Amino acid sequence: MQGRFPGASVGNLDTYGLLPDIANERARINALESFSLMYGPPAGKDVIADALSRAGSDALVGADALRTAPEQYSSTIEYADNPLSKNLKSAAQVMSANLGTRIFYTRYGSFDTHSNELQTHAKLWKDVSSAVGDFVDDLKEHEMYDDTIVFIYSEFGRRIKDNGTGCDHGSGGVALILGGQVNGGCYGELPSLVEAHQSEGDLSFNNDFRCSYATLLERWLELDPDPIVNGHFEQFEFITK
Repeated sequence: MQGRFPGASVGNLDTYGLLPDIANERARINALESFSLMYGPPAGKDVIADALSRAGSDALVGADALRTAPEQYSSTIEYADNPLSKNLKSAAQVMSANLGTRIFYTRYGSFDTHSNELQTHAKLWKDVSSAVGDFVDDLKEHEMYDDTIVFIYSEFGRRIKDNGTGCDHGSGGVALILGGQVNGGCYGELPSLVEAHQSEGDLSFNNDFRCSYATLLERWLELDPDPIVNGHFEQFEFITK
């Protein structure tokens, strides 16, 4: 996909911000003022300087806004103790602060299991299940579930045939979609595991992942998907909106 938009990459929302390690408040204020001057409006028409100025200003404004999210957040949900749960809790905090952010992204893994696949997947999927379950409960508690789509996907699939204790990279996979305005069900056909129906040992996928992207972009975010996914793709009926 392609496009231009400002975004913040946050590791720990509780300590997020510009120069958070400066304990002395006056010293931190002075440092932030210097930062603001450094990235202030540039003189002239220097394209690179203008881009750097906008990036610095956006970072300063975004950091100030995001720092308020944990302070405004209150929930009875106790998230599980794993990195994905922590990231989804941070997303819930920003969502409940109503800062206007429309897209949140996090990742978890690694599911790149060339070995010890059964043991590794058992732990990973337990974490995913508990994290997403807590996140959904939190959204419902804050009456945000009907206004949210949770899209879970992998960037690549695994081969059908194992290589001993794992699987190598393959084509085909699955995406999971949750939300208060989601039509439940299976979209697309379940690929056959029969060897004659495989694609050189891989699942023969039957829809393009950009179909799901296009559906979310147009039917949820109300955007024209074609220039973003670089083409026109069939859309599914998994959104009731």
